[in-house]
Amino acid sequence: MEFFTQLLNAKEILSLGIFVIVIIVYAENGLFFGFFLPGDYLLFLSGLFCYTGALPVDIITLLLSVTGAAILGSYTGYAFGWFLGHKLLTRKDTWLFKKEYLERTRSYFLKYGGKTLIISRFLPVVRTFAPILAGIIKMDFKQFTLFNVLGGFIWVFSLILAGFFLGKAFPDLAHHVDYVIYIFLGLTSLVFLKGYLGSKKKPDLES
Repeated sequence: MEFFTQLLNAKEILSLGIFVIVIIVYAENGLFFGFFLPGDYLLFLSGLFCYTGALPVDIITLLLSVTGAAILGSYTGYAFGWFLGHKLLTRKDTWLFKKEYLERTRSYFLKYGGKTLIISRFLPVVRTFAPILAGIIKMDFKQFTLFNVLGGFIWVFSLILAGFFLGKAFPDLAHHVDYVIYIFLGLTSLVFLKGYLGSKKKPDLES
């Protein structure tokens, strides 16, 4: 429990440096067991702490390394879905995996198609399972690459630069990190609940 608490503590993660941030972003963007990891507010705070100097890395290195991790993570999820995704479809629900995660992601694919890979970057849980489901349905690799790369750049650059420039505009923001996290968690919870209720109206994956 202490290990998982540290993983969910953005300030603790940021204190460990950019390498740990890259690993977490990679895992959350394609490894099905990484869906619970902090994503949005971790990126925002990494930009904020990059500006203050609490994260000792320049902004260009931060942007490119985290974007690369997000894109490579999604490629990993795509490959997993392509070759082993059928095992998830028959897997029993556990605390770490529930089939409703795939069903919710499928509802976004039905509505938005390949653009789901861009939209899902800003949606908890769906962000993790979108590339996996793209692999399961054998989405064209070139099309996947286009949306994967575009989505990775938009997600990372928008959140990190937002943290960086808001930190520059409001220097005291770095002293109110907990409130930033609460705001992100509140927004995440609303999106999560809306997606959950919407997925209940969708047919099962096998149908």
